[in-house]
Amino acid sequence: MSGSRSYPTSDASESPERGEVVLSLKTVHKMLPLVQQIAQDIVDSHAAMSRLHPEEERLDRDRHSLDWPGRQRRYEIKEDLARADKSLEVAHAELRDLGVNVLDDLLGRVGFPTLVNNRRAYFSWVLGEDGLHTWRFADEDVDRPIPVSWLKELAFAAKS
Repeated sequence: MSGSRSYPTSDASESPERGEVVLSLKTVHKMLPLVQQIAQDIVDSHAAMSRLHPEEERLDRDRHSLDWPGRQRRYEIKEDLARADKSLEVAHAELRDLGVNVLDDLLGRVGFPTLVNNRRAYFSWVLGEDGLHTWRFADEDVDRPIPVSWLKELAFAAKS
C-alpha cells in the first residue's frame, strides 16, 4: 500500500458510485462465522453431487432393465441431487445477499469486496482457514497477506 490509506477502515459497509459493496476488515471479521457455514454448505453440496452423479448416470443407462429396488434407488438419487442443487442455489443466494463473492465453489473460497488504493479487491478466505489472513485485487488470482498495520487497526477497533 503506497502512502495513501485507502483501505477500508469504517465500521459500516459503503457503496461506491457503481453500487458495488465495499466491506471493511472489521465488518468482514464479524461476518466470517456465518460465511464459514455457508461456504461449508457449498462444498458439501458439490461433494454430494460429485458422489451421486456417476451412480445416477449408471442407473439412467440401465433404467429399462432395473428391478424395483434399482428404480427406487434411481428416484432417491434424483431427489438427493435436486436437494443438493437447491442447497447450492440457496447458499449462493445467501452469499450474494451478504455482498460476498464465491471465488472457488469446490474449495469454498470466497471474496469479501473492498477497495485497496482505490482498486477493487477482496479479502480472501477459504474453508478450513482459522481466520482472515489474505487479500487480493479483483483482477488477480494472487493472494497477499493482510498487512500487520491493517490487523493492528482491527485490534484497536475491537478494544473501543
